Amino acid sequence: MALKDAFIAEIQHEASLTKKMLEHVPFDKKDWKPHEKSMTLGRLATHVAEINKWVSDILHIDDFDFTKDYDMKFHTAADKEQLLEVFQTSLDKGIADLTATDDNDLDKLWTVRRGEHVMFQAPKKVAIRGWAISHMVHHRGQLSVYLRLLNVPVPGMYGPSADERM
Repeated sequence: MALKDAFIAEIQHEASLTKKMLEHVPFDKKDWKPHEKSMTLGRLATHVAEINKWVSDILHIDDFDFTKDYDMKFHTAADKEQLLEVFQTSLDKGIADLTATDDNDLDKLWTVRRGEHVMFQAPKKVAIRGWAISHMVHHRGQLSVYLRLLNVPVPGMYGPSADERM
């Protein structure tokens, strides 16, 4: 199996779990946050929905500079329908870009910087795992805590949750 195909399978599996979590977000509480330093529920959910865009960025931008390549205007979906559209769009584009990639391209170096300051540098295959897949899993976990604090049933991810039975 080509490495890109393994990534596609993993991303699709994680996407099915992520979609379950996003479907539980109560948009009537989108401005709620558990702490003053935390993102709002709506912003965090939108961030989770957008994360697959990193797959495309990693594949198409060899030297990613936050001062040039990143829109610092943080978008929050207006409602659950828009949230799921953002999720599906970023997922579809990431998978399409991976499908069109040659495995040799995954060995190319990816650099993340803020101006002259290099923050991260690794092969693209490592970046996809860290900056896309692991990043999404991390924020999805945060989102599950938000749901729990709001008494929203939390869907299971790798098995049943306290709100689900086997």
